[in-house]
Amino acid sequence: MKEFSIFEEKAGISFTDKNLLKRAFTHRSFINENKGHGEHNERLEFLGDAVLELVITDYLFRKYPETTEGELTLYRASLVNTQTLASVAITLDINEYLLLSKGEAKDTGKARDHILANTVESVIGALYLDGGYESSKGFVMAHISPLIDTIVEDGSWIDSKSRFQEKAQEVVSVTPTYNTIREVGPDHDKKFTIGVYLGKEEIAQGTGNSKQEAEQSAALAGLEAKGWE
Repeated sequence: MKEFSIFEEKAGISFTDKNLLKRAFTHRSFINENKGHGEHNERLEFLGDAVLELVITDYLFRKYPETTEGELTLYRASLVNTQTLASVAITLDINEYLLLSKGEAKDTGKARDHILANTVESVIGALYLDGGYESSKGFVMAHISPLIDTIVEDGSWIDSKSRFQEKAQEVVSVTPTYNTIREVGPDHDKKFTIGVYLGKEEIAQGTGNSKQEAEQSAALAGLEAKGWE
């Protein structure tokens, strides 16, 4: 594992309390496997999520004065979703600094993306505690906000649910519905499986760590199943 100072240099940040930065990279699984090694990052993630949403909301509100609330909401969702935040984490080499259990360290794909995205939020929360709002805002403005130009240009802000609904109404004149099939796991780490339906027909299923994420996953799978993507 690399020194956290290398991450600070790459990210353009500097922590007064280095333990806060270490906590931002510490996954719950690591603490469960290594008792007595401090705290995990879930509380920082909770705080960072709120700070990130405020910074992005303020940024988009000012950048797009003529854009409707509905489109701004989609812009924001595209900037703070798991895929975008995981891409930021990869750019900053966050994988190199994660403190994970041996089992979690083997995860790849969507499971690792979720951990990476949560860690970005944890770093934002840690920055807020260490240096205040302007410190956390500086990180967001440097590494996340600039991605909106590409997102708007390539249309990826139109999320999977929106795309699936548009196609469903265009092709079969039906508005999709979503139903929760199952929920598993404790409250702090619940997994949802949700189905997307056209009428009574189930088109596809998706999973996620929130109902919103599972619905997006189901919609994307639905686009692929119907050949609409």
